[in-house]
Amino acid sequence: MGAVHEALAALSLVDHHCHGVVTADLDRPGFESLLTEGDRWPGGSPFDTPVGVAVRRHCAPLLGLDRHAPPREYLARRTELGWREVNRRFLAAAGTGTYCVDTGFGPAELAADDVYEVVRLESVEEAMAAGGVEPDAYARAFHSAARQAVGRPGVVAVKSVAAYRTGFDLDPARPSAAEVERAARHRLAAGGRLEDPVLVRNLLWTAVDLGLPLQLHTGFGDNDIRLHRVDPTHLTDWLHLTAGTIPVLLLHCWPYQRQAGYLAAVFEQVYLDVGLTLHHVGPARARAVLEEALEITPFRKLLYSSDAYGLSEFYALGALSFRKGLGELLQDRVDDDELSLSDALRLAEWAGAHNAHQVYRLSGSS
Repeated sequence: MGAVHEALAALSLVDHHCHGVVTADLDRPGFESLLTEGDRWPGGSPFDTPVGVAVRRHCAPLLGLDRHAPPREYLARRTELGWREVNRRFLAAAGTGTYCVDTGFGPAELAADDVYEVVRLESVEEAMAAGGVEPDAYARAFHSAARQAVGRPGVVAVKSVAAYRTGFDLDPARPSAAEVERAARHRLAAGGRLEDPVLVRNLLWTAVDLGLPLQLHTGFGDNDIRLHRVDPTHLTDWLHLTAGTIPVLLLHCWPYQRQAGYLAAVFEQVYLDVGLTLHHVGPARARAVLEEALEITPFRKLLYSSDAYGLSEFYALGALSFRKGLGELLQDRVDDDELSLSDALRLAEWAGAHNAHQVYRLSGSS
């Protein structure tokens, strides 16, 4: 193991975007439903995917099993230990010291000492709309509800899932009051989730007004996404209009990690991670994804996230993939004299922890 690997192994990571873990024992259907971003398919199992294989290879030993333990044996051991012990083992193995948790989707439970909150703005808007508001008061009511939500102790950022609702090929301009009122009239009559393009634009501009870092899901996700519409370069004109305002953090990005790297290189306010991607490709391919993301990305712009949701395995697997992939590519550059060891150690620490401390102004940042 080289010096870069050793430094990354010892580094207490900042997971700048994740979710809570399930606080119950899972049967096989329940576990498999959380193992994949897709639907089940006849005759197949999510265990027979890159992430399923990676779980059996790298997570099984943390449960006291042999590597590549069969699914039946893996799940039986999980049940034997119980969810509390399973979660404790995987969270400890991740070596993560700080978590920024999106509380707007799924379980929010995460037993850790240093936890911050990321407010999902669509959840705020949908709660406000369900509570009743007149169309002409919509914009003010949403801004007030969002301001109240981010005023809670421990909130460090907001997030939007516009990628799932409309994609990013939107008019970049701030919508007028009249446009918002007309759209709100239709949206409030229909109910349901926020999907109106005008109101999604209003949400993104409200995020700018709030002044906190904005996380944006981009690229890979479940089949609710239209992948061709979530290429982050669709945001280019909006990024021009919002220059000098808030940090914008592009989450996950695959297969658009190169496009995200371009945006981070040319826009001062843009940062990125390859979070969700890392545990789905596993340690075997993490380096390849990180290498593409880092081809032109400024080293101050890459952050670590797991985007772990539900299964605590994803915390451990995401951290392992990040440490292994980044360690390999930096160590090889040191060995090839393309990078000094001191620079490599500095860049590893930036990506794993310090960049997130700086963007979110976390306690202990310097």
